[in-house]
Amino acid sequence: MSALDKLPDGHGDRALIAGVVCLLVGALFALTPMRAQLPSFLYVFVEVGILFVVYGLLVLGLDLQYGHTGLVNFGHVVFFAVGGYATAMLSAQDSFSGVALGYPWPIGLAVGVLAAAVLGLALSVTSIRLRGDFLAIVTLATAEIFHSVFVNFQGIFGGNVGILGVPRPIAALVADGDTRLVATLFVLGGVTLVTLAAVTRLTEAPYGRVLRAIRADELVTRSLGKSTITYKTQAFVYGAALAGLAGGLFALYNGAVAPGFFTIQVTVTIWIGMLLGGAANHRAVLAGLAIIMGLRLLSRFALGVTPVSGDVFASIRLIVVGMILVAVIRYRPAGIWGNARELGVDR
Repeated sequence: MSALDKLPDGHGDRALIAGVVCLLVGALFALTPMRAQLPSFLYVFVEVGILFVVYGLLVLGLDLQYGHTGLVNFGHVVFFAVGGYATAMLSAQDSFSGVALGYPWPIGLAVGVLAAAVLGLALSVTSIRLRGDFLAIVTLATAEIFHSVFVNFQGIFGGNVGILGVPRPIAALVADGDTRLVATLFVLGGVTLVTLAAVTRLTEAPYGRVLRAIRADELVTRSLGKSTITYKTQAFVYGAALAGLAGGLFALYNGAVAPGFFTIQVTVTIWIGMLLGGAANHRAVLAGLAIIMGLRLLSRFALGVTPVSGDVFASIRLIVVGMILVAVIRYRPAGIWGNARELGVDR
């Protein structure tokens, strides 16, 4: 039994409480005269922390699809991108490239989540019956198609420049840069923790047991009278909606969207984090994501003391990350904190 599995029941409730506390602290920094002052060396850690909590939404959605239902989605970044672009197009103002309709940002965020969910539903209706490897190819191809669309339809999506002028709600409330970063980290961290509580409740309920039964043996689950296609479609749409939420929040934090933000590297990062931590364990996949992003952060500091160029160092970093993943899959195929017996990889 892993260390994370030894925690008592109710961790979903604890995540909800922690999320609410984070949201309240973020609101204090954003809405009151309270100010934060960060040492200069902490800036990069806070910025990576903000990116981590955004990617945390992505990995929770992917874990719901793959870890609990067995759906192999290699194009998860497409829902992230659709959520970001839809939010930007609806809420941006005075962007010199792409569509900028200037609606209030909550409308843009809601439409971004809905657009990602609709795309997830469309993919599910057409492809959810495919075997795992074929579904992986379809989702990967969909991500590449949308990436090409975002780049080439400049009049709508802004091409390589993207869409600028996206409102930044927290920046509009807080002029001080340090306080703005801290408020953003707490608010987005609170959203991720509340989402963790929600997906934990969902997967610990009988609904979640059906999803895990589908992952273990879909034929047996169907013989028990469960509509496996319906459950798989729902899990896929839920994961897509979470990715759309992450994309919308990222656009509102960054103030812009562009194709360079939504590359296949995003999907690779969250897949490695999920496999490293242990699929089907929400806290474990977040921990795995923290490890991989922490390694990348630490490697930034190592670049300054190594006698190689930046391009060579980037290649070395990818090799090291790949070796870590190979070692984990070889010696801990269920991940560091994953349940090997539940995932069917017990040796």
